Amino acid sequence: MAASSRAQVLDLYRAMLRESKHFSAYNYRTYAVRRIRDAFRENKNVKDPVEIQALVNKAKRDLEIIRRQLCTCCLPSHLSEVIFLTTNLNSELPEGRSHVLMSRLTTVPGAAGAHRLSV
Repeated sequence: MAASSRAQVLDLYRAMLRESKHFSAYNYRTYAVRRIRDAFRENKNVKDPVEIQALVNKAKRDLEIIRRQLCTCCLPSHLSEVIFLTTNLNSELPEGRSHVLMSRLTTVPGAAGAHRLSV
């Protein structure tokens, strides 16, 4: 593995572990840390540069999922509505432009901690 690829993989590994340790729920936190470590150990002997790049891209997507999950799980429960702006990168748009979707997260009546996402 090239030195730059190795550094990129290590940076991703550290970032994923660092972000996953912010989960407030013990079970989520320990599962995420265990899953990240297992996935990186499982693929530590991969030598094919194309496969390494595919795994790096997957790790980047997974890191974004962790960050997004941290943003949504830490919302105060007393809020009834929160407006989220999410950028949807759609390759079918002209010149690769992105557009913004408005989503509304509302508390489900009668269900403690349950939320409904409507687009």
